[in-house]
Amino acid sequence: MLLKDKVAIVTGCASMKGIGFATAKLFSAHGARVAMIDLNEDAAGTAAAMIGKQHRGFACDVRDAARCEQVVEEILEMFGAVDILVNNAGISQPDRLMDSTMNDYNLVMDVSARGTFNMSRAIVPHFRTRKSGAIVCMGSLAAQRGGGVLGGPHYAAAKGAVQALAKSMARELAPDGIRANAIAPGLIDTELLLGKITDEGKQAVAASTPLGRLGTAQDVANVCLFLASDLSGYVTGVVLDVNGGYHIH
Repeated sequence: MLLKDKVAIVTGCASMKGIGFATAKLFSAHGARVAMIDLNEDAAGTAAAMIGKQHRGFACDVRDAARCEQVVEEILEMFGAVDILVNNAGISQPDRLMDSTMNDYNLVMDVSARGTFNMSRAIVPHFRTRKSGAIVCMGSLAAQRGGGVLGGPHYAAAKGAVQALAKSMARELAPDGIRANAIAPGLIDTELLLGKITDEGKQAVAASTPLGRLGTAQDVANVCLFLASDLSGYVTGVVLDVNGGYHIH
């Protein structure tokens, strides 16, 4: 078990078919206890209970810096320590430049970029006291390519900011024994695709992907496990592509 006796925080994990839930479930299978964060406490609690009684759900809007600090305190009080933070919470919008609004921009940027910033700032003081910690941030292929299949320019910008933040934290926090990395998933077949792409559209993306299929939440969770565990003990500041070869650079 790669995460035996570890404690992880995973944000954005109430959707049973999402990346956050798949990551929490995999972490549990490898021995971790998981604090599962989402907007709705009941939904987060239900998700945690489905994985196991040793896990807990917490309500937190990651856009709220004060609440992020508060929820970290609650988690530390309950679990005693934290070893891993997975900044997974995010919102995707497909609207093009002139079709999106400032409200769209603010929402997408705030959840992805500000949320990652807030949660990281909330946990880093604790990591520093322990001289260890792993931060995994969820970027996107859209940031790598200048837009994605379903991501508008504001979404690409938000995920680019997340990836740059991960690199900056990696450089700054390395002397404290803290690693920070990002993942750039391609098109992942989750509930977020419902109503946004047809089956024919999925098939077209799969056909243009060297590995011949869309990604799954489990594909991304597997990479989260690698970056959170000691298997990546000498890895920090990377943006790891998980796209089946769709973007080779």
